[in-house]
Formats: sequence, C-alpha cells, structure tokens
Amino acid sequence: MSEGTAPDRVVFEYALLHVVPRVERGERINAGVVVYCRARGFVAARTALDERRLLALDPAVDLAGVHAALRAVEHVCHGGARAGQAAGDDAGRRFRWLIAPRSTVVQPGPVHSGLTADPAAEAERLLDVLVRPPRPDRPGGRRR
Repeated sequence: MSEGTAPDRVVFEYALLHVVPRVERGERINAGVVVYCRARGFVAARTALDERRLLALDPAVDLAGVHAALRAVEHVCHGGARAGQAAGDDAGRRFRWLIAPRSTVVQPGPVHSGLTADPAAEAERLLDVLVRPPRPDRPGGRRR
C-alpha cells in the first residue's frame, strides 16, 4: 500500500450474541459479536456482559453459566484444544457452527456483512457500537 491510498477492504460477516435468560419471555440483551472474514481466515468473538441489565430481566439468571457460555464461544473461535469438537475445523466452519440457531440462553442473531480493512478492529468497533452501553466518547454514543 502506498502513502495516501486506502487499505484493501475485504468482506466480513458478523452476528450478535444475545443472552435470553428466559426463552419463554423472549427478552434479550446483546452480549457479544462473532466476526468472520473468509479472505483473512479470521474468526473471533468479543463479549461484554452487562450483568446489571441481565439481572433486571431475570434476577435468578445463572450468571456463571452465562459467562461460561460466552467464554465457550470465544474458545471455539480461537480453535485448538479448548474449542472442543470444533478444534480441527477451519475458521469458516467454526463461524457457521456458532451462528446455527439454538434454544439456549446464549443465542446468535442473524448474520450481517460489510467491508473492512481490519477484521479484528471491526470486531472491537461492533462490540462498542452494538453491545456496550452507549457513551458520548464512543462512535454512535449519546448523552443520557
């Protein structure tokens, strides 16, 4: 890349991770994002659980269980021994496995796509914009 030119942008896909403490009520909070970029062989999850908001939906929610489920998603993204059955799968197969619908407390949302020069930075940006509570000093933030 020469000085003054835009970096090469590639297609990426992402899905939000929702925590649904009581499936029968359908209430949910965003707790993470899974980002996949085929061109870069990249898959990663970034999570941020707002325990206070979750407890407002269900004071009896198993916080340790929710944290464990979110960590499991991160482990599958990283691959290796901690990924369980997905350990030997490539990044695309791990992403597709993670976004498959499930009726558990941690559920993937629909898949969206976009263009990025840096999938890892995109994962952080999406976490800030779509998962963490809005703040004036972050993109998309607002004053309360």
